[in-house]
Amino acid sequence: MMDARTASPLLHLDAELRPHRSLTPRGALLLLLPLLFVNLVFAAFFLALGAPIVPPFLGLDVLAMGLALFASFRSARWTERVRVTADVIQVISDRGGRPRTVWTSPTLFTRVDVLEPGRHGVRVQLACKGRVLSLGTALGPAQREAFGRELEAAIRSACAERWR
Repeated sequence: MMDARTASPLLHLDAELRPHRSLTPRGALLLLLPLLFVNLVFAAFFLALGAPIVPPFLGLDVLAMGLALFASFRSARWTERVRVTADVIQVISDRGGRPRTVWTSPTLFTRVDVLEPGRHGVRVQLACKGRVLSLGTALGPAQREAFGRELEAAIRSACAERWR
């Protein structure tokens, strides 16, 4: 039998925010292979002209593109988890397998600000006791604004639970 001390709190929101990447690993390979082929053709051309300094720079071009894609795929694994209960709002950030709590505040005293709604630069922020945290920076503007509204509704619901 569960009593009030052992019961888990009701979650009004348990959202996991993760960035969207439209390019798959296979798509990245299909992007890099033609780039590599074109650069090899140009490297051979410049070598035939007697310009051996150019091919290493063409190789750096392919390497830079590969590193950029690698960094993009790595950052796609980053997540933010936002949990709202009647007592507390908690934000847990996971940057590559190391989750850590970056925000904890009482629900009743935490404010959600959706700044510049309807614009490309829309921002969602939690504010409490002079502290501010931006959320959903990896989301697109429409998703960020929708999340902000959902978070506001969850906080209203959590506060209403406290006063029932």
